Amino acid sequence: MALAEVFLKGGTAVLLLPFGINILHQWLQQPGQITYPLLLITESMTLFFALTCQRPHHRDLRPGALLPSLLATFYFYFLDLEHGHKLLSDPLPALVISLGALWQIYAKYSLGRAFGLLPAYRRLVAQGAYAVVRHPIYLGYLICHCGFFCAHASVHNLMVYGGLHTLQLWRIRNEECYLAQHADYRAYQQRIRWRLIPGLY
Repeated sequence: MALAEVFLKGGTAVLLLPFGINILHQWLQQPGQITYPLLLITESMTLFFALTCQRPHHRDLRPGALLPSLLATFYFYFLDLEHGHKLLSDPLPALVISLGALWQIYAKYSLGRAFGLLPAYRRLVAQGAYAVVRHPIYLGYLICHCGFFCAHASVHNLMVYGGLHTLQLWRIRNEECYLAQHADYRAYQQRIRWRLIPGLY
């Protein structure tokens, strides 16, 4: 089990680092663009918490749980940010991305070392962003993706984001079914009605 944890954490670092380096490179090229440092913070938090997270009491390693989690985590390798056209004029896309990134930072801070990329039970977190919706980090990603798409609209990116958020819905369903084995999470579901978008879902 310890070897599996090392493998999972090491693999996560290897896959996330190139994305972080690319963001850093883009920021150095455009130092006035606020979205880059915010995205660098969110992805650094993902890497930090993935490497230092609490060892779970148990983890869901079924292929049906692993596949959507991994694809939804590393979707950015499939995006085309060199082409497309703007749906919103500057600085509106950057504002939307910034709002999503700030919400992600808050949500990841709320979760802390209970963070994980794969479905697992560590401890219940019900404060901070988790008192608003049950999956606030995914809400932050959704907001960011709306901003990115408005800046890089294309059929290719629409298909990537459409596939990604289909996977996210599958991921949410898997995680909730897995965590609902625990009475404290079932009580949390009763208290916090909305999974992702307040008033809608």
